[in-house]
Amino acid sequence: MRKKTTVMQWSDNRLKADPRLAQEVDQILGKMRLEQDLAALREERKLTQRQVAKLIGASQPYVAKLESGRVRNLGVGTLVKYARALGGTVTVRIKARANPTAPRRARLKKAG
Repeated sequence: MRKKTTVMQWSDNRLKADPRLAQEVDQILGKMRLEQDLAALREERKLTQRQVAKLIGASQPYVAKLESGRVRNLGVGTLVKYARALGGTVTVRIKARANPTAPRRARLKKAG
């Protein structure tokens, strides 16, 4: 195992000290993995963005935006459509947070 650099140690310490920051970083990294998975699936199938666009009824620029993470409010339906067109599947997993924050619970009570 490689020794961690000073920056990596600092980053680890910051994430341990700030659970909210750790959650935000995890969400960003999860989104990046999703986009990388979409592009990897397309490349594994040896298809161009234009070919995928035709399969899902979209434009090539839209597929490029999708794979680069520039699509706002990406829906599960779009992910499923993309994956199915390339013979893949989508799995959605919901997990309880380790430290639910009080403000979120308060908002839920007000809304209900």
